[in-house]
Amino acid sequence: QVQLVESGGALVQPGGSLSLSCVASGFAARLYNMGWYRQSPGKQRELVAIIRVNGSTNYLDSVKGRFTISRDNAKNTASLQMNDLKPEDTAVYYCNCRGSGLLAGRDFWGQGTQVTVSS
Repeated sequence: QVQLVESGGALVQPGGSLSLSCVASGFAARLYNMGWYRQSPGKQRELVAIIRVNGSTNYLDSVKGRFTISRDNAKNTASLQMNDLKPEDTAVYYCNCRGSGLLAGRDFWGQGTQVTVSS
């Protein structure tokens, strides 16, 4: 059974830090690009960070220098370290695994974890 499970969301004060985790099961996540998306009420889901199979990364401009994405292929996991959090980072954060090449079209999502940044 293919599954992505996120954890780590919480209520945090501005300037605080959180670390989100995504555990994949039922498939070899090391063969997929892994990303974190977020969606807040009334807004479209947006890509926050991506780490590809080859280890290259890209970030949403507004989180560059504050967020760091990583992956552990041995554990089938991805993480998002979020520092200096701002109220505008408040959203539901989703983990995504997306195939390319021979795995193109395979696209898996987690259920999301809520991050709220507020004083």
